Amino acid sequence: MCGIVGYVGHRPALDVVLGGLRRMEYRGYDSAGVAVLDGAGALTVERKAGRLANLEARLDEVGRGHFGGTAGMGHTRWATHGAPVDRNSHPHRDASQRVAVVHNGIIENFAALRAELEADGVEMASDTDTETAAHLVARAYTEGDTKGDLTASVAAVCRRLEGAFTLVVTHADHPDTIVAARRSSPLVVGVGEGEHFVASDVAAFIEHTREAVELGQDQLVVITREGYEVLDFHGDAAQAKPFTVDWDLSAAEKGGHEYFMLKEIEEQPEALANTLRGHFESGRIILDEQRISDQDLRDVDKVFVVACGSAYHSGLVAKYAIEHWTRLPVEVELASEFRYRDPVLDRDTLVVAVSQSGETADTLEAVRHAREQKARVLAVCNTNGAQIPRESDAVLYTHAGPEIGVASTKAFLAQIAANYLVGLALAQARGTKYPDEVAREYAELEAMPAAVQKVLSTVEQVRDLGRRIADSKAILFLGRHVGFPVALEGALKLKELAYMHAEGFAAGELKHGPIALIEEGLPVVVVMPSPKGRAVLHSKLVSNISEIQARGARTIVIAEEGDETVRPFADELIEVPAVPTLLQPLVSTVPLQVLAAEIARARGYDVDKPRNLAKSVTVE
Repeated sequence: MCGIVGYVGHRPALDVVLGGLRRMEYRGYDSAGVAVLDGAGALTVERKAGRLANLEARLDEVGRGHFGGTAGMGHTRWATHGAPVDRNSHPHRDASQRVAVVHNGIIENFAALRAELEADGVEMASDTDTETAAHLVARAYTEGDTKGDLTASVAAVCRRLEGAFTLVVTHADHPDTIVAARRSSPLVVGVGEGEHFVASDVAAFIEHTREAVELGQDQLVVITREGYEVLDFHGDAAQAKPFTVDWDLSAAEKGGHEYFMLKEIEEQPEALANTLRGHFESGRIILDEQRISDQDLRDVDKVFVVACGSAYHSGLVAKYAIEHWTRLPVEVELASEFRYRDPVLDRDTLVVAVSQSGETADTLEAVRHAREQKARVLAVCNTNGAQIPRESDAVLYTHAGPEIGVASTKAFLAQIAANYLVGLALAQARGTKYPDEVAREYAELEAMPAAVQKVLSTVEQVRDLGRRIADSKAILFLGRHVGFPVALEGALKLKELAYMHAEGFAAGELKHGPIALIEEGLPVVVVMPSPKGRAVLHSKLVSNISEIQARGARTIVIAEEGDETVRPFADELIEVPAVPTLLQPLVSTVPLQVLAAEIARARGYDVDKPRNLAKSVTVE
């Protein structure tokens, strides 16, 4: 969370920085700010609470001509310390107004550092943890061994900080230099000709260069027009990993859609195809970066899937497939709870860590705890070179492309598909499926992009339904088997986008309490299993629908094409293609995404930027 961009080059810095912030506003939109060095010893800062548009209006008001210069930085904030008001917005400066800092993450020992500064007579101008870093850098720059050395001053401060952070620092004495540092929080370098960038996401500079450098843990970088230098927090030279971004600016633009989320819903067939592509060669499932041998996989006696939010729901789906294909016990854990309950792990445990960004703080800490317990970790991630893949034993990249909408859509479907590949890789290594069975399962997966495309071609009915039920005070979601995680995801999407009360339940639990919520006209969405694959579950769920319909609920049923047995019980019937039971979440989730987006739009909300949420969550 929080979007950061820094630039040193030959272009007007304000234009470059604002362009980068526009492409990263999804990371936080509680406030935004910029700082520009004019080359003549002046450091000009402007910041404003609210969305980036508020900052741009303020810049027009004060005059953008005051922000001349070819070096600068900017920030979009997701508030952690301090309310989202002007004085807590980044960049933060020291008392002399010579140092400016932007920050992502949390400085966990900021209270002690703040008390130390205040004891020295420093007056704080904000409620943030970030401001302490600005004052500490300024003090280091004017005192002791680091006097006059901006890089050494930043390194010295970083050694004192605890927590997860990205810091980007400018100083009026160094108008052609930016120093940035990271610990457990994302930071990449963009390498251009006569210009260099730092950012929390490559989207910030993809318009200008695709050449990037991935910084490691506890590293800092110094960028100038001429180049960049990577050091550790002790000032010693360090190695960083260059890479080339394999998507272009158009992938991060709306492409004619009103919202990014609508575009990303439409992109799901392509995202699924990209996730699956290249992972079946010579009759075998292949992972991207596998540092776990087949013998290690054969030795696995238990699987944990750890994740948060939608990724957690993808793990719940994975449990059904992995247990069915491998006969291994699978536990699905919320990453935020995993390490705190002291799970039983050893070297024969496989932990599958699922994260779109690869930087989710709760999931990263779960990975570290698993590694400490000697478990093997396999990451499922959409972001090349992110922290979670780097700290894992194996990686499966989803290759879904950039997902800008905060509420996950295409990344979620890609995670489900990737989790299926993990299950097949385990089954293959353990011999619980013959090669021809693995090939058949993979072929069925390859047919899913076309099935999702068929769903997308028929969702106008769902959009109309969303507009008609937008005034409902609550909506319930029911499912059984793999339909239960789909129900949970449908409820989460509605909560995220439309700010409605929504709950997902295992349909069999309805009679154990939740049926008390049923009242006249209440919309209830039911995800039906196939009558062919799970006939017993199907008949049980038909009974559940009958129970809620008898109590006046408005039943919205997602069912397989040709399932006529359910039609009499559906006030609204949404048909999806017939697919194998375990793969049904890939088609049944899509109407729920569309429904949530349409309800949110009908209620006048921005579906790309739900209130209080950010795309990438880098604090626990």
